[in-house]
Amino acid sequence: MRELERDSSPEPTAVPSLTIVGAGRVGRSLARAAGSAGLELRLAGRENALEACREAEAALLCVPDSEIGSACESVAATVPPLRFVGHVSGATGLETLAPASERGAAVFSLHPLQTFPDAATAVAGTPCAVAGSDEGALMLARSLAGLLGMRPFEVPEDRRDAYHAAAAMASNLLVALEESAAELLESAGIEDARELLAPLVLRTAANWAELGPDALTGPIARGDADTVDRHREAIAEHAPQLAGLYDELAERARSVHAGRVEEPSR
Repeated sequence: MRELERDSSPEPTAVPSLTIVGAGRVGRSLARAAGSAGLELRLAGRENALEACREAEAALLCVPDSEIGSACESVAATVPPLRFVGHVSGATGLETLAPASERGAAVFSLHPLQTFPDAATAVAGTPCAVAGSDEGALMLARSLAGLLGMRPFEVPEDRRDAYHAAAAMASNLLVALEESAAELLESAGIEDARELLAPLVLRTAANWAELGPDALTGPIARGDADTVDRHREAIAEHAPQLAGLYDELAERARSVHAGRVEEPSR
């Protein structure tokens, strides 16, 4: 993955009139950012997407991954005057936009590397993975990301799944991990687990952002095997369903502390 681009934002004229199809959390958050940037924008649902796309040069599909193909097939009927069609999926390739490219549109993708808990999520400063079927489409994706305050970087089409898996580990699986920690704390009879753990989680995340693997602390980093063994015994007693997870993470922590990445089992 290339280093994030840090060039100055392009001029607004670099992005043509735009329709965002999909009024969910991502679509509305991007529409809000686009409005603040002064872009000529329409926000449409599936019921009025065709009408909105007929009055735009670019369409950005902010729909679930499973609906990208059908949404693209629908808006492809407006090519031309529509010249660009894109999506915001991190895991989906440009081939899903084939209905538009077959009619002569250039296609692109723009994936904010961010979680969207609501429809007013700010995207300024967010890294953004971009791709394009040609130089013009890639330039559009970069320009749009820049105007929305994001930092574009490219991900090779054949490595999208690895990129998106990394994003899911950093975000979705982090939630699963912290819920597991909260479950274990509650099984020990301690209430308000999330409130108690949150400062530790946030400080650790900040430390990792600044220090990387050097942020690792605790019994594994200290080489305190007795404490780790007591952890395993306590988990086996109070939350045995988490024993395997703890063992896997403890082994990974040892590898991180050793400064190496172990080869996967074959």
